[in-house]
Amino acid sequence: MPAPRHASASTLAQAVAALRAGRPGEAIGPLQAAALVRPADPAIHHDLGLACLEVGRLPEAVAAFRRAVGVNPRFTDAWFRLGVALEKSGDAGAAVLAYDRATGLLPSHTEAWFRAGALVFTLGHREEAAGCFRRAASSGPKTSYGRLGAARALLAEDRDAEAERALRRMLALEPDHAMALDLLGNLLAEAGRFAEAEECFARAIARAPLMAGSYYDLVRCRRITAADEGLPARMERALAVPGLDSGQRQRVHLALGKAAHDLGDPETAMRHFDAADALRRLAVPFDPAAFDAQVGRMIARCTAQRLAGAARPGADDPAPVLIVGLPRSGTTLVEQILSSHPGVRAGGELSFWNERGVAWDRDDDAASDPAFLARSGTEYLALLRAIGPGAARVTDKMPFNLLWAGLVHLACPGATIIHCRRAPVDTALSIHQTHFNPRLAFPTGGAELVATIRSMRRLAEHWRRVLPEGRFVEIGYEALTRAPETEIRRIVAACGLAWDAACLRPELNARAVRTPSRWQARQPIYRDAVERWRRYRPWLGPLAALLDDEATGEGETAPPNS
Repeated sequence: MPAPRHASASTLAQAVAALRAGRPGEAIGPLQAAALVRPADPAIHHDLGLACLEVGRLPEAVAAFRRAVGVNPRFTDAWFRLGVALEKSGDAGAAVLAYDRATGLLPSHTEAWFRAGALVFTLGHREEAAGCFRRAASSGPKTSYGRLGAARALLAEDRDAEAERALRRMLALEPDHAMALDLLGNLLAEAGRFAEAEECFARAIARAPLMAGSYYDLVRCRRITAADEGLPARMERALAVPGLDSGQRQRVHLALGKAAHDLGDPETAMRHFDAADALRRLAVPFDPAAFDAQVGRMIARCTAQRLAGAARPGADDPAPVLIVGLPRSGTTLVEQILSSHPGVRAGGELSFWNERGVAWDRDDDAASDPAFLARSGTEYLALLRAIGPGAARVTDKMPFNLLWAGLVHLACPGATIIHCRRAPVDTALSIHQTHFNPRLAFPTGGAELVATIRSMRRLAEHWRRVLPEGRFVEIGYEALTRAPETEIRRIVAACGLAWDAACLRPELNARAVRTPSRWQARQPIYRDAVERWRRYRPWLGPLAALLDDEATGEGETAPPNS
């Protein structure tokens, strides 16, 4: 039987006292009781959601905020905090919709515009993200989120020099703003200014211990040595910071693993890499059987006969160069090499084919629709031309375009697809050591990663058989690092470009590198990462199964069409 209506006054008083004392966990019970008594009071549901959000009870927070906006659809704060709770839960699409409702009700809601922009950016929609960031800047030009929005809009448009100036102006006004310091650190690291970047990351962590995940970026600014004696201990202490969320904790474990690797302690390194992977599994579930079924659909759909009919008048523009393969297989290095050529512009990791491919995969009509293919090819070429006006070639380094190589060839028969190959166990180990966008459904360890690597290799073998000669070019990481000039000349020639010696010194390429390989990309080509797995052999766990597939890749012979 429900409590009498007047009982809510005392329970609400308890909740208010707990919230004011900074003990949100103690407010949850009284607020739940009050919500039972007054279910039509949106403020109670909102406060319950807020208390649950602050203690990390995310499903309950989402449910409470949904009840609040269900009672009052014009409750702006509830829509905004619903967005925050959904974002923390990993539901980016629903979070963006909640922020959209908040800004629709209150167009001056600067933080909602900023958060929506940040999420849309991680989903690969740079132009839309820039628009959200500009709205944040215009709605709150003198606020922290407004200033950050102005800088991030510039970054989304690759206007890095202007973004750096905007961040430095902000830090002159707010010298301890941790998010601005972290953003500036990443900008500097992408530009190869690692000493300055490291200082920014260290300051950000000192100002905001809950941003301890920035240790991941800090340790990737250089090799950690015995001179960094106190750094691992500081990172270990960071794991004990109350309230450190799972994403930040994952990045700290990866940072500790990288430091242990640099210091020659693979056992400790793997313990932290495994811990990071365990956290990611909880946040980013992955079904390798479903992925393998998707690969099977691609193979069945993209037969040699079908791909042979791809040529169309006016559709053979040679500008696109897609660099594909598993993550950590050398794709960044190949893009650095090619974009050192004066006739090539680097496009980075573009989301175009991932978006078109998902629709193509699900819709049998689209799969055979010439209009869909023609439109996709035209729009992709327009995107590349906007990135590199006047460039002879423009690269697209999205590794997962390997899934869509058949679709790419049907829509853009003139495209060159460069497939980067690396010894499977080294690739898996490097993936295991790397932080990936939490919006990316991809495994970073265990039997799931082994199965996914095997599925990707099965698909690559299919493309090798069915794509026309010269369109699917394979580059082995081991061969590239063993005989750089021979392989680099082959890459340049495969793209139909005249030779340029600048391609031999990719470490001198001044472009911003926006991948986890940004430090490695600034080094001369080296072989330290070849057979790295040998140091980790006793601790490989499920990844050791890949040793049966291919030990190092050193003995590979190039396929005929490469």
